[in-house]
Amino acid sequence: MGRSSRPAPKYLAEKLRRVRDDLGLSQAVMCDKLGFSKIHPAHISAYEQGKREPPLPVLLRYARLAGVSTDVLIDDKLRLPK
Repeated sequence: MGRSSRPAPKYLAEKLRRVRDDLGLSQAVMCDKLGFSKIHPAHISAYEQGKREPPLPVLLRYARLAGVSTDVLIDDKLRLPK
């Protein structure tokens, strides 16, 4: 694992927003559902705008809430199920 930058998933932000919207949750409630005390609604907003990438444990929780594999969230070739 080097220190060079890697390309960010192009559709991650959109997928994270869709997961939250499909669950009918506000950003504040999403923080509670994720179960991390250091996650703030501003973090959720930054994830959904593509300004910040969530850490792997947060991605795993998103995937579990959505009932999908983390692959679906991070692989731009895979789409979220309806």
